Amino acid sequence: MERIYHELSRKVHPDRFASSAVAVRDASLRATALLTRSYRTLRDPIARGLYWLELHGEKLAENNKHVPPDLAELVFDVQEHLAELRDVVGNGDSFNKLATQVSEKRTEVQALMDEGLGELERNFARWDTSKAAQESMLKLELKAILSKIAYLRTLLRDVDRALEGSQAA
Repeated sequence: MERIYHELSRKVHPDRFASSAVAVRDASLRATALLTRSYRTLRDPIARGLYWLELHGEKLAENNKHVPPDLAELVFDVQEHLAELRDVVGNGDSFNKLATQVSEKRTEVQALMDEGLGELERNFARWDTSKAAQESMLKLELKAILSKIAYLRTLLRDVDRALEGSQAA
């Protein structure tokens, strides 16, 4: 994919059309921007999944109001640890113990995120080779995986903010 991107990029790059008519230069700029956006979207599995849903009239936010059942316990556990960390003041033993627990939870959440991204990549490989698999599984499976990743991203963000805040205190 990268090789094709670079080949196409060289063909439509604005430098090749510097002395051309304004309309040609503008078309080159638009083509380059579109090509770059397309390449970035295809390269990022999350962006690719969201774009695929959009192409098929779907949005991740639709019916995505509940924590995925397999993550519920972890989400509530992490949120509880974060609340406790915010309530502890100073750098005492209880604070350090909580910060360590939150760091351990972050490692667990990151492992699940990596697992989700791997699952997304494997499914794209399967979906890319089978039109039937695309139609029958993609919307439901893709939404489930992307929903899980969205919750994990939010957890990672919250944990990172809490840990950064605890280091600043």
